[in-house]
Amino acid sequence: MESKKIIAVFDVDGTLTPARKAMEQNMVETIEKVKEAGISVAVVSGSDYKKIAEQIGEDFINQMEHSFFENGCVYLQSGKEHTSTSIRDELGEEKIKKIVNFVLRYVADLDIPIKRGTFVEYRTGLLNVSPIGRNCSYDERTDFFEYDKEQKIRPAMVEAMKEEFKDFNLTFSIGGQISIDVFPNGWDKRFCLKYLTDHYDEIHFFGDRTEKGGNDHEIYEDERTIGHSVTDPEDCIKQLTELFLK
Repeated sequence: MESKKIIAVFDVDGTLTPARKAMEQNMVETIEKVKEAGISVAVVSGSDYKKIAEQIGEDFINQMEHSFFENGCVYLQSGKEHTSTSIRDELGEEKIKKIVNFVLRYVADLDIPIKRGTFVEYRTGLLNVSPIGRNCSYDERTDFFEYDKEQKIRPAMVEAMKEEFKDFNLTFSIGGQISIDVFPNGWDKRFCLKYLTDHYDEIHFFGDRTEKGGNDHEIYEDERTIGHSVTDPEDCIKQLTELFLK
């Protein structure tokens, strides 16, 4: 009897790596063991290629059968671009401009301890919005994350954008420590599954933001995946070991 074809699909920030930091050697070694056990490996992230390459390395990306950036709008097979889907083609420049203008006005009126720069980042498949600004340092990022837990800055911003753009058919997804991803409905991380479901018998997904409103929630809950919620890279290693390496 032919053995099952299984793939493990990983979020990056908070799952394979500490937030915006490089993947540690113990994770590299664990993923290698998973592959040796006959499990295919893929990543899916809201971030773009450049940011993910900084964290997990271009060699690691090239060695994976599938890697999905910007929720799968940019799809690489074995390190080579396979498909690219643009938010500009879907929404048009006028709608994108309205979103950017609203965000900049909203952030200008926001009273938070510090603001830096790059409050809106345009990517191929989404807009990434950050109240503190993506130019913040690692320590500032961590401080904002704790502040946001108490003050709910990002959830409030999501509600404001939902109301403002209720006719735009958009999803607003809190991801990582400092930002919100904005994209057309259906362009969440489930977007990548259409490239996988015909080729694998089991799709395991590992992510840390699996709560409702988190950017791993939809793919974690999807009936096509077996979802695994992790707290950090160490917990991810523990779950991988239990699941595939015993």
